[in-house]
Amino acid sequence: MKSNIKVINLGFVNAFLVKLKDGFALIDTGVPNSWNALEEKLISEGCKPDKLKIVILTHGDMDHVGNAKKLQDKYKAKILIHKKDFEDLKKGVHTKRFVRPLGFRIMFTIIFALYQLRRKFKKADEHKDLFKPIFVSDGESLAKYGFNAKIIHIPGHSKGSIGILTKDKIFFAGDTFVNRKKPETAQIIENDKELKDSIEKIKRLDIKTIYPGHGTPFSYNSMYKQ
Repeated sequence: MKSNIKVINLGFVNAFLVKLKDGFALIDTGVPNSWNALEEKLISEGCKPDKLKIVILTHGDMDHVGNAKKLQDKYKAKILIHKKDFEDLKKGVHTKRFVRPLGFRIMFTIIFALYQLRRKFKKADEHKDLFKPIFVSDGESLAKYGFNAKIIHIPGHSKGSIGILTKDKIFFAGDTFVNRKKPETAQIIENDKELKDSIEKIKRLDIKTIYPGHGTPFSYNSMYKQ
């Protein structure tokens, strides 16, 4: 694991803190109730409010964007996300998805039902809890933020899923990959064809290590160059 990358385990989902030349970049933010654990890790790594240069959201699911608004309010962080996922985020969770295996499908159905119930009875305007985004696009360099990396648009898990490819051949993949017991492609799929196309796109990239949104980092070679 690269010494400048800290994996922040927020229960069942990862966030990643990347040390830059002058400050930090945070990739994903966990669910809202993980705020204390997230901030504790930021503080322990020396990431004070003036040192957090950017927050990059790999997609718009709540387990990845849940603390984005707090980070923007308290740390004045710039929040980067693909426009397609921010538009879906304003509507609520992604609903038109195939979930595998069966256990995850049942869990996802229950979570979605509870979320819809919460929205029905919540009187406050949910849009006030959204962060102000900076939209990113495929191939966009992050050098202007001090991060020697670029955005790779990889739809499939969601319309606006993105990966971040660094000069050191590290690929932060969001939920396009998981690695709980073994490396696998997304288990929650919005568009199967787009996911397959994105996987083929990833295969053409120069990658050494993949950092998934769920589970542990793994060697690119272990999955695609056996």
